[in-house]
Amino acid sequence: MNRINNKLQEDKKLLSIYFTAGYPSINDTVSIIQDLEKNGVDMIEIGLPFSDPLADGPTIQASSTQALKNGMTSEILFNQLKDIRQSVNIPLIIMGYFNPIYQYGVEAFCKRCQEIGIDGLIIPDLPVDVYHEKYQTIFETYGLINVFLITPQTSDERIGYIDSISNGFIYMVSSASTTGAQEGFGDEQTQYFERIGNMDLKNPQIVGFGISNNQTFTQATQYAKGAIIGSAFVKHVTNEGINSIDKFVKSILN
Repeated sequence: MNRINNKLQEDKKLLSIYFTAGYPSINDTVSIIQDLEKNGVDMIEIGLPFSDPLADGPTIQASSTQALKNGMTSEILFNQLKDIRQSVNIPLIIMGYFNPIYQYGVEAFCKRCQEIGIDGLIIPDLPVDVYHEKYQTIFETYGLINVFLITPQTSDERIGYIDSISNGFIYMVSSASTTGAQEGFGDEQTQYFERIGNMDLKNPQIVGFGISNNQTFTQATQYAKGAIIGSAFVKHVTNEGINSIDKFVKSILN
């Protein structure tokens, strides 16, 4: 069974952390992953930097720009991760835009992911119907879960379709804006969480966008299996460096 599915079966609320590969320095990728697992994170999203990140807020955009300046590429990331399964057991997901994956070759990219032990992909700009028609068979051949995003504006019909072709979790975007930390969720977001919770979907949901502290993590996981933190973690690494990851994770979970 895929590590993502195993993790989703655990009787706990899950914390997933996003970071940008090759940031702050190009060779920080592996040590960040190892430190996150050591400090109790359940899943990790490894951001593949891209020059035109449509869904990312300013913090993650800036980290992507710096990672590209540092020289990060798909090939370098794969080489950095080639031995990652000798030291890390939790699910690893690559999150990136479709253009670099397409340029690499979709099947070649998926094959490399399988070889190094990547469990899934999140590709925000790959439409679900295009995936279903053209790429689902390739992903499944290489044992990869493709995670789709839904927003408050996604229709119930579309959510049902996404649920029907998904086999891991659904990434429930907390708002229609770009990524970024916020202090708390309002009534509109809470109603959206409740609406999705009442749809009785077969795939669990994990909330992302706007999770930045213990309060927002607790709020989000009232209605979902887990929560994803990206911008707040990248900001922490920017300000404090990569040697205080334990401090950040404790601030979320305790």
